[in-house]
Amino acid sequence: MTLAILLLIVLALFFDFLNGFHDSANSIATIVSTRVLSPRYAVVWAAFFNFVAFLFFGLHVANTIGKGIIDITIIDNALIFGALMGACGWNVITWYFGLPTSSSHALIGGMIGAALVKAGPTSLLWSGILKTVAFIFISPVLGLILGLGLGILVYRLFRKCAPLKVDHIFRKGQLFSAALYSLGHGGNDAQKTMGIIASLLFSAGLLGSKFYIPFWVVMACQLAIALGTMFGGWRIVKTMGQKVAKLKPVDGFCAEGGAAIMLFISTALGIPVSTTHTITGSIMGIGSLRRLSAVRWGVAGRIVWAWILTIPCSALISALAYFLARK
Repeated sequence: MTLAILLLIVLALFFDFLNGFHDSANSIATIVSTRVLSPRYAVVWAAFFNFVAFLFFGLHVANTIGKGIIDITIIDNALIFGALMGACGWNVITWYFGLPTSSSHALIGGMIGAALVKAGPTSLLWSGILKTVAFIFISPVLGLILGLGLGILVYRLFRKCAPLKVDHIFRKGQLFSAALYSLGHGGNDAQKTMGIIASLLFSAGLLGSKFYIPFWVVMACQLAIALGTMFGGWRIVKTMGQKVAKLKPVDGFCAEGGAAIMLFISTALGIPVSTTHTITGSIMGIGSLRRLSAVRWGVAGRIVWAWILTIPCSALISALAYFLARK
């Protein structure tokens, strides 16, 4: 293994750390905003379940990223560098402005941008790309529907209970729903970096003739995303937990539960969805259950614009980084 490949693996793990750092808001925003856990304990809770997610899921998403977005035969060190720089650059920009965008789509945009500069449109695998782009719109809508549906069910079941009793029950229930959501987050998001590292190793001939994900790559990526979650992106926590909709423990339980169901399904199908999009849609769904004005639609609109811009902007940064790397 050359020094260049080692440095790229370190860069990939740094992206994975940033992914956890950026997306920790998704895992802990609701449980912090409802004051079920303090921020310190919430990040430890989420990080633990991020790390153990590999015990519950296969590696379908990692395989999609590794060989389902661009032609694996064109991958080289410069292309991986460009893709990671595009993803990391966009993550830092959106973290600074407190926008909960998708690290997953930033990585995919980075791969697309570098591949276009290197080999043109023929290097893109449109079936994988279109499936991923479709879920930019599908995942928040399904998250909204699942969060809203779970909210309607729970509100009906507990409609005769005193508000204090409901609050007491779902303060405990939110620990369970947050754990499920963090499992889904670790299971889907860490696999994207696994796919990048495995494709780098495969292109260098270090995996032999068959593409697979080495176990040490799985462990390194799960650890990196868990550490990122431990440090937490507090700017985004504030946006997710307070600015989109005011939440009670029962609302947090329904939002996390609906998002977790969506993540479990997509991970099983090998679709690299955005955990950010999913939980945001779910929070909007449960917020609108009380009344439509409970959702701050202006904030939601800015978040949606950031979603739309993620792939093209990260692709542009990636294309520039790849061009400079080749020079």
